[in-house]
Amino acid sequence: MSETFAPYQKLLARMREVALVGSTGSMLSWDQETYMPPKAIDYRAEQLAFLSGWAHRQFTASDVGGWLEACEAHAFAPNSVEAVNVREWRRQYDRQARLPVALVEAMERARVLGREAWVQARKASVFETFRPHLETILDLNRQMAEHWGYEDSPYDALLEEYEPGVRASALKPLFAELRREIMAILPGAVAWSESTPADLLQGEYPEAAQQAFNREVAAAFGFDFEAGRIDTTTHPFCTGLGPRDCRITTRYDEKDFTQSLYGVMHETGHGLYEQGLLEEHYGTPLGSAVSLGMHESQSRFWENHIGRHPTFWERWHEAACSHFPGLRRLTPDHIGRAVSRVTPSFIRVEADEVTYDLHIILRFEVEVKLVEGQLSARDVPAYWNENFREMFGLEVPNDRMGCLQDIHWSMGSLGYFPTYTLGNLNSAQLFAAMHKAEPDLEAQLRRGSYEALLHWLRSRVHHQGCRLRPPELMVFATGQTTQAEFHVRHLRRKFLGG
Repeated sequence: MSETFAPYQKLLARMREVALVGSTGSMLSWDQETYMPPKAIDYRAEQLAFLSGWAHRQFTASDVGGWLEACEAHAFAPNSVEAVNVREWRRQYDRQARLPVALVEAMERARVLGREAWVQARKASVFETFRPHLETILDLNRQMAEHWGYEDSPYDALLEEYEPGVRASALKPLFAELRREIMAILPGAVAWSESTPADLLQGEYPEAAQQAFNREVAAAFGFDFEAGRIDTTTHPFCTGLGPRDCRITTRYDEKDFTQSLYGVMHETGHGLYEQGLLEEHYGTPLGSAVSLGMHESQSRFWENHIGRHPTFWERWHEAACSHFPGLRRLTPDHIGRAVSRVTPSFIRVEADEVTYDLHIILRFEVEVKLVEGQLSARDVPAYWNENFREMFGLEVPNDRMGCLQDIHWSMGSLGYFPTYTLGNLNSAQLFAAMHKAEPDLEAQLRRGSYEALLHWLRSRVHHQGCRLRPPELMVFATGQTTQAEFHVRHLRRKFLGG
């Protein structure tokens, strides 16, 4: 029994201590994005570097390796809490033990300084301001990849951090096929959208009214505001700071309420996953999300399959009109078609359902070339603009709307972007499985009754933690590993009627 097996108890205590310090670091990062005064940036970099270095030393200490060996020899029952935790701790330990602590600390400093540089560069729309930071972050990522090791591409070593087991060689044909399918659907989806003016929803939407409406929707989805909150940042995100403390953020446009609303729906999906992890397992793999592709499936599920479902505005039209009286001129169908309108655009987080994955595919291609040394940081804007023109038929007007729009590179998160498309595919597959499991799903959505949906996700995804690896988890939840056909079928049905 784990209660009496000393090595496991020592491992458990150490990992929960590391998680405690990690959550403190996350709190400092959240503060940096929301309320930290600008002049505090250098000291914040030192604070986070210290915490990350301390956690790394504790996690990779030799006694941890000894405890792991003892636990593996102990042979806990297959699929038991102990066996799952030991399996995942071993995977994490083997990776982290290969990294020198100085490299871990250097990356943390680069992330903090890089995020601030990105904010300023994006504001001024000048990539050159951010370029030196990207070069530093890129160099550090390459060093980490070399320490971790890889067979085909150093990008694989980075991707492993976010989506275990997935390789660039598998993503390339998947993304190529998905791109062909999207390009085939796009003309019809654009034609479907032509009857809805692009500026139909333009109006006056005070930020306070948006905040109130967003909170109402998030609470209805199931987000617990006694254990979370919404704040304002340059780039929307969600972060879990520990049991009963989940923070989500969004940004506002007082001419268009949908930017913040759908941003909140997206981040609420992440937040529901964080709040759905089993608290008694916090600090262990069984209390952790299994991958970013699964995490992203939750955000895309609530943003698109619920928030852009035809029934959504039937339920929320009157509530929206109470906050935004100008919307009374429009029917629920008008608003529903407006928020589903398809047209190629510049900003990923504001992209429609059809073109969204094209944004991810472009970023994936850029990242692979950067990491493999086929593209220099200096040449990113030109490469981005040329390939964006080819994929979207649009001329990128400036760096802010081009290669500077996303925060991820400034955070050191090379290898992250593919998980967005994997999440998109997973979300459609989960929704299809839920449709089979809940015969009256349409009626529930029309009433705005989301409890059964959340319960379904809780039992099949959230509560599972890392018990199953991502492909196994998708089989457990849907009967199949991740398939692109569900997402493609969803788009064809919605926009082409077939």
